[in-house]
Amino acid sequence: MYIALIIAILVLYCPAALWLFLYGMNNYYMIVLYFKNVKKETAQNKEFLERFWATYKMDDLPKVTTQLPIYNEKNVAERLIDAVVKIDYPKELHEIQVLDDSNDETRDIVTAAVEKYIGLGYDIQLITRHNREGYKAGALNKGLQCAKGEFIAIFDADFVPEKDFLYNTIPFFYERDKVALVQTRWGHLNRDYSLLTVAQSIGMDGHFIIEQSARTWNGFYMNFNGTAGVWRKEAIADADGWHYDTLTEDLDLSYRAQLNGWKTKYLHDVVTPAELPVDINAYKSQQHRWAKGSIQTSKKILPRVFRANDGLLKKIEAFMHLNQYMVHPMMIILAVLSLPLILLVKHEVDVQPMPLSMAAILAPIFLGAFAPSFLYVVSQKALYKDWKSRCLYIPALMFIGCGVAVNNTKAVMEALLNIKSGFVRTPKYGIVNRGKKAFVKNYALPPRLLFVGELALSLYCFAGFMQYACCNEFIFGPFLLMYAIGFFYVGSVTIIQRLKARKSCCEPL
Repeated sequence: MYIALIIAILVLYCPAALWLFLYGMNNYYMIVLYFKNVKKETAQNKEFLERFWATYKMDDLPKVTTQLPIYNEKNVAERLIDAVVKIDYPKELHEIQVLDDSNDETRDIVTAAVEKYIGLGYDIQLITRHNREGYKAGALNKGLQCAKGEFIAIFDADFVPEKDFLYNTIPFFYERDKVALVQTRWGHLNRDYSLLTVAQSIGMDGHFIIEQSARTWNGFYMNFNGTAGVWRKEAIADADGWHYDTLTEDLDLSYRAQLNGWKTKYLHDVVTPAELPVDINAYKSQQHRWAKGSIQTSKKILPRVFRANDGLLKKIEAFMHLNQYMVHPMMIILAVLSLPLILLVKHEVDVQPMPLSMAAILAPIFLGAFAPSFLYVVSQKALYKDWKSRCLYIPALMFIGCGVAVNNTKAVMEALLNIKSGFVRTPKYGIVNRGKKAFVKNYALPPRLLFVGELALSLYCFAGFMQYACCNEFIFGPFLLMYAIGFFYVGSVTIIQRLKARKSCCEPL
């Protein structure tokens, strides 16, 4: 009976472990592709910009429309508008659309800012809607109907673009034919605000430095990150516009455009600063939206990808890319099954030192498990002189990454089961400096009851770790300890920050 139970557990355990191993191996592959092209890409971009500006004059530049989708962003809306107006580009060639769906005091703030800049001679207009049909995608589509620009720049409310943003991006639409998208790297306005923001910044750097670079430089499908990029309006129309049948309209449109033959450009050395979520509930909501939307897009787009006239490797990479959030359900499976597995094995057989053959099998699994951390180390070294001290925070990122597995598993299951949900915005507080109050009345998101499951799993994984320790078998113990710490951190901080939010909202403003 015990052998049968062990086999039944392994039927679930082994595929989950294999998925995490393959995910890790793909991280190593991304790192190799990054190093393969980074020097050449950097040099070519610099040379191309020099040639472009030696050839083109200001009168030759195209008309650009910048779209600012906003919904209840009273803390950052004016900062965004001010930054976009200051972008260095000929006034007559830069149209600004403020797409405001707000139903709070943000509307008054935005209206006042737009009227001020109209009076100063800027081509800026306020576009509002009576409903939020299609959420952000719906707002972008409405703006496109009257957009005068050949190219469409997009910034979410938490971004603060640099003055030379358009001068650094628009030229690359002329580098080669059929460039649909130019994406820039996200920077971090409030990286040092808390442990949570430091960890997020490292995760973002890994994605933008390694993954985005490796994909676009090697001919794989690349995604628009929803903001801090520029689209060719013709490419959006050719791909049938913004759809809102998934929660990641940016990922969806990126793939549809590339499947229609359009190309992408990623500028790893052009940075657009943004505000990271400072509230764990906001971060979990953002992760939930990204995880669910990615799987929704995978279900929608992968059949087209598999039918496309592309190489096998490109299709495999698209599959890995669109299903990357599947790592979280796999992590939950391993966390839940590890304890019964060790108990059954302990009951059935005497605990013996791990044989050499088993060590040879497990070594690749550990190599794969280390891959995400190695990717983050490489990205920090590529970006910062003080990369060694920054890498000390990678364990925090790993703990948080484990801790949100319950949240993201729920998102993945909702996508797989076609459970609909609305677009939940990520609250922004205009926070840059450590110590500033992080919660504003009616803006903090309420915690979901998932924190109960997170804390319960923390205790469960810690019990598993102790069982491994009692057996003097530590081979999987460290993973269970990491899960236990991660679930406890995310679950407990969820409660603590919600209590702080309630206290803050009760205080007079």
